[in-house]
Amino acid sequence: MLDWLLEPLGFEFMRNALAVGVLIGVLCPVIGTYLIVQRMSLLGDVMAHSVLPGLAIAFFLRINILIGAFVSGIISAFMIAWIRSQTRIKVDAAMAIVFSSFFALGILLITLLRNKLDLDSFLFGDILGVTQQDVVRTALITATILLLVRLFYKELLFYTFDPVGAQAIGLPIERLYLGLMAAVTLTIIASMQAVGVVLVVAMLVGPGTTAYLLVKELHHMMGVGALVGVVSSLSGMYSSYYLNVPSGPCIVLVSFGLLILALLFSPSHGMLTYRDRASKAAKA
Repeated sequence: MLDWLLEPLGFEFMRNALAVGVLIGVLCPVIGTYLIVQRMSLLGDVMAHSVLPGLAIAFFLRINILIGAFVSGIISAFMIAWIRSQTRIKVDAAMAIVFSSFFALGILLITLLRNKLDLDSFLFGDILGVTQQDVVRTALITATILLLVRLFYKELLFYTFDPVGAQAIGLPIERLYLGLMAAVTLTIIASMQAVGVVLVVAMLVGPGTTAYLLVKELHHMMGVGALVGVVSSLSGMYSSYYLNVPSGPCIVLVSFGLLILALLFSPSHGMLTYRDRASKAAKA
């Protein structure tokens, strides 16, 4: 058993991949929790695909593609907010419009600029290709976002559950929204190489949703979600190594498996524990 655990650690690429997996396993659920509670889970998917135009332009201009991805993601968030506030279009329609338009623009720019951008890696991730520099960058992004969440936890909590009340008492809800969207974009950037944009929403939402079925408080939800995310990342990486299959899908499928277990056996929401709760309620 010990040899089974230690063997992958003998390779530098696996050590780097496991380190990044643990970092995004913590980061994604913490930020995804806010999206789940606000019923904006699909916003993560929208912004994950909206970074493509920025990637294409940055690649063509030979600047850091992460800068292009960040700018593109923030612009998409502004557009969704503008459409919601200035028109009668509902938020789900606004997200669908921005999602499809930005993704189409990205594909068009890649063709027109004749970029040699690796779309497969962008869409599905390549966690085994991460370097020590990628680990350091992901660690810095994770530490920065977690620190800001800790510093502005009360304000974000109020804004998440009661944006109207937050505005009434004078909280800068526009800045809070912008800050949250910046955190979502940075989280997507940090996770992009690990699982790709197609699967990143699963890591943003999956562990947090599992935690939502198990606990009630927001900070507990973040903690349990981070634990589920780390377990999913490590289990998915080891499964990928020994089964010789892609890592990103393995991580996401382990996360989904844990969600199914929570759906079945959650003490308060489990489908299989419902009868026990009903029986105890009847006796009471």
